[in-house]
Amino acid sequence: MSIIRKVTCHAVSAPIARPFTSSRGWLYKTRGSCIVEIETQDGIVGWGECYGPAHVAKAFIDTQFGPRIIGRDAFDVEVIWEDLYNRIKDYGSSGMAIAAISGIDIALWDIIGKSCGKPVHKLIGGAYRDTVQAYATGLYFIDMDRLIEEAVEEAQGYVEDGFTAVKMKIGLGSPKLDIARVAAVRKAIGDDIRLMVDANHCFSVPAAIRLGRELEQLNVEWFEEPISPEDLDGYVEVSRALDMAVAGGENEYTRWGFRDIVARKAMDIVQPDVCAAGGLSECRKIATLAIAHGVECVPHAWGSIIGVAATLHFIAALPDQPPSFRPMPPLFEFEQCENPFRDDLGMEPIVQERGIVAIPTGPGLGIDINRKVLEKYTT
Repeated sequence: MSIIRKVTCHAVSAPIARPFTSSRGWLYKTRGSCIVEIETQDGIVGWGECYGPAHVAKAFIDTQFGPRIIGRDAFDVEVIWEDLYNRIKDYGSSGMAIAAISGIDIALWDIIGKSCGKPVHKLIGGAYRDTVQAYATGLYFIDMDRLIEEAVEEAQGYVEDGFTAVKMKIGLGSPKLDIARVAAVRKAIGDDIRLMVDANHCFSVPAAIRLGRELEQLNVEWFEEPISPEDLDGYVEVSRALDMAVAGGENEYTRWGFRDIVARKAMDIVQPDVCAAGGLSECRKIATLAIAHGVECVPHAWGSIIGVAATLHFIAALPDQPPSFRPMPPLFEFEQCENPFRDDLGMEPIVQERGIVAIPTGPGLGIDINRKVLEKYTT
């Protein structure tokens, strides 16, 4: 049995050379994460990651969750999940507590895979695909004097790198400027490249609908987080008013958080993050819930190589939505902003070739962690 012996949290942070911002307004000057390391009595080490402020997740795990799982069998992964959730839900059933559980859950699946000598996707249902099409997430706001020019140059760079789909940020406080920026990118990359936009929930319902109708004329594939995540009725309005898909859910947690979203079809695409919404165990349930209601599941991804690998295994085990002769498999969000934990934390990076990323095939998550990088950036 893989009995848990030790749980260690590594809060890591690294400065970035080119700070960037989105419609939320705050400036990203660093990249960071909470990396979870779980060791068993037989020496197997599993790795997980928690979305959000690293020291908050670390506090939850160090004081609440970590001591509670010592001596437990890692193979009881969903039993452990339910125990941790029920331990904390009196104090809040979403947010950082669930992100902390997510990191533990991912690490346990990594242990299970390594114990069995199988990749995680083989243990959560099998692989519908061994590669996945990636889209490049980027085009944040960096140079406020060259907002259109920098977006065009960055988008063209992704296309030159082989990406066939790109997601860009909008929400500059001026609908005309947003449309001009999207129109310039569309012209530069051509009609054959899939283009999505992400507003980071900065618009009101009427503003989102007005802007969305203009974005539809530019062949935008989906409008991500047009309005505040708390406004479920508003999402229903926006989704019904627009022909293009409306996406969201990266700020939601657990099957209970997604229940009304999918039952009411408030969004066409839900985007749970495996490092936030409850880990692989819970995201499988969220995806099943979505598919049962005819809602697509395209996971959000923003993190280190651990989160990237976990997301790829999750996508590998997702069926085509819907199945068809020439299906449209779920896309993989390959965020492209500067991030040493995505690029350097693994002994071998996960890369894309002509917009395609291979699903890891090694045991567990299929990655090896570079402890020198971990130690260098631990705060």
